[in-house]
Amino acid sequence: MTTVPQLWTCRAVVFDTDGVITDSARVHAAAWKEAFDAVPGVEPPFDAGEDYRRFVDGKSRLDGAAAFLDARGLGLPVGDPDDEPGTGSVCAVAARKERIFVRMLNEGGAEVYPGTVRLLTALHGAGVRCAAVSASRHARDLLARAGVRSLLLTVVDGNDVARLGLPGKPDPALFLEAARRLSVPAASAAVVEDALAGVEAGRRGGFGVVVGVDRSAAPTGAGDLLRNGADLVVNDLAELLGPGR
Repeated sequence: MTTVPQLWTCRAVVFDTDGVITDSARVHAAAWKEAFDAVPGVEPPFDAGEDYRRFVDGKSRLDGAAAFLDARGLGLPVGDPDDEPGTGSVCAVAARKERIFVRMLNEGGAEVYPGTVRLLTALHGAGVRCAAVSASRHARDLLARAGVRSLLLTVVDGNDVARLGLPGKPDPALFLEAARRLSVPAASAAVVEDALAGVEAGRRGGFGVVVGVDRSAAPTGAGDLLRNGADLVVNDLAELLGPGR
């Protein structure tokens, strides 16, 4: 089992955004529930806790929508990326979720986790290079609103995914692109993730340390993260500060 001090031997740390730096995962889950529950035949209804964690967390909108709808046996056509928000195709459901998410974000915003800010500040002060990644196109705005953008040397988000044609998690492409921008090999960097697909991506990418963050209420949450590739699991990133920090 990897121990906390080993994180501080890494030259760089790549953080997921939603659910790790900000509580925007909560907003994503609520938006997915509203979008999925409008689809005829979804039984049982989408669970914003367990279904979000297992099927959509950490994935692109299209991959997440497809994974959940397939799991419910609906077999909707993929559709076209330009489909209007609706329920007739995977792309339409994904577009509906995007519209709902933007509305919810504008109504209530998303908070930053204090423990994450403490860790980012400590790493920044220690000269450890930090980056953030997200499949969402809203990550840069979220990080700016959270007041932590200055602590990050680079951000790889959904806009970069589209522009560069990067595959989504559990493929490690997002994390590897962040490490490349930080000029640090994956083996000398750490990944911090709350999603099952994310810790799997960190492990598949050959990162030196993969930290799982369990913010779920699921009794198997920590174990699932470990089984999917995390070296250690914490409930709050302040636990990684270590003695004297």
